[in-house]
Amino acid sequence: MKRAVYAGSFDPVTNGHLWMIREAVELFDELVVAVGVNPDKHCTFTVEERIEMLNAVTQGFNKLKVDVFSNQFLVNYAQSVDANYIVRGIRTASDYEYERTMRYINTDLHPDITTIFLLPPREYAEVSSTMVKGLVGPRGWETVIRQYVPDPVYRKLMAMYTLAGS
Repeated sequence: MKRAVYAGSFDPVTNGHLWMIREAVELFDELVVAVGVNPDKHCTFTVEERIEMLNAVTQGFNKLKVDVFSNQFLVNYAQSVDANYIVRGIRTASDYEYERTMRYINTDLHPDITTIFLLPPREYAEVSSTMVKGLVGPRGWETVIRQYVPDPVYRKLMAMYTLAGS
């Protein structure tokens, strides 16, 4: 069985993440979408909220499981769930440099786990969770972010920031 892990903070899930998930589901027998918990990183959404959003946007995928990992290298987590592959997205040259280095380190730790890089199409190349959160606030933000996140995430953002602004 070809099992892969696609990991991220998913704070929040974007259309770029969803594109990566759709592609990876087609490539592998099973995909584990893993929410990485970094205690040094301040997240807008709780782990539970991020899992809820991921479950909502991936409910139609039957070869997919959402999970959480913390305080371990991604490659060690991949080994713990019997994954043969790690899926990573590359949007920019700096992503490439970072991911290339991590691929070599991962191979040093577990040569049996292969890292696969996917390049998203142009419309998702600049979309990130940080960008989406940075767009919230100015007049009209609701219309602007709509194109960057799946509907369940959009509703969550609207509920969260509409209540905060009231």
